[in-house]
Amino acid sequence: MNPITFNLKTQPKQRIDMSPLIPANLAGKKLDEISKIPLQCGKPLIPAGELFDISGEDAQNIVITRSFDKLDYIGKELDGGTITVNGDTGAYLGMGMKSGAITVNGNVGIFAGCEMKKGVLEINGDTGDFLGGALPGNKMGMKGGMIVVKGNVGARVGDHMRRGLILIEGNAGDYCGSRMTAGTIAVLGKTGRYLGFAMRRGALLLWNQPQLMASFNDCGAHTLGFLPLLFNSFKTIPSKFADPSLAFNRVQRYAGDMSEIGRGEVLVKI
Repeated sequence: MNPITFNLKTQPKQRIDMSPLIPANLAGKKLDEISKIPLQCGKPLIPAGELFDISGEDAQNIVITRSFDKLDYIGKELDGGTITVNGDTGAYLGMGMKSGAITVNGNVGIFAGCEMKKGVLEINGDTGDFLGGALPGNKMGMKGGMIVVKGNVGARVGDHMRRGLILIEGNAGDYCGSRMTAGTIAVLGKTGRYLGFAMRRGALLLWNQPQLMASFNDCGAHTLGFLPLLFNSFKTIPSKFADPSLAFNRVQRYAGDMSEIGRGEVLVKI
């Protein structure tokens, strides 16, 4: 069966709430029923058929083409199935997703993967701020799953992160790993200022020396036996992280943030 494909007809001036277009809502529906699903576009509700040319029959696999940066909430609370986006997306991609997979062949806005619980989010471009973070006022960010970013990311990656894995092939902005409680963030590129701000637990795995705050203690050089196991788990991931030449087990370890309970760690390749 062919995936259900939503081909954007024209780019509206207002933002579009794409959260209704997930497999759980489309299962068992015919194309004419899907075309009548209302989507919030600014103030008015507009039927999906007025915004998209819709084709296909496999509701467990959704494709969005000609996407642009005003399509928000794609894959919100996704619970199984796949969504492939060809183009850029707006904010809140994969927000609160429970399982399944989302792939974006483009750039992504703010709060991608925020508060996600399980599943895989693959972004073949750059992302905005608060990747895998928590919504404003909340204290529980990403709770599980995996995010892979092929480009650069904005500030506050993994803010309030509680569990899960974020792999970043490019650079990360300021406050990477801020207020983390647990989980792992790996960055192949460079990181910005205030790395690990108010970090309680968790791990930041880096290939380049960061600019650390004074509230992180230098614990010296270590050979860590668990790192080869971690890198081995990356071998099935379609990413640079699967390259065995990037693996290492010798690190400079920093503990912090000592202004909190100080059980987080920054591990930098030697």
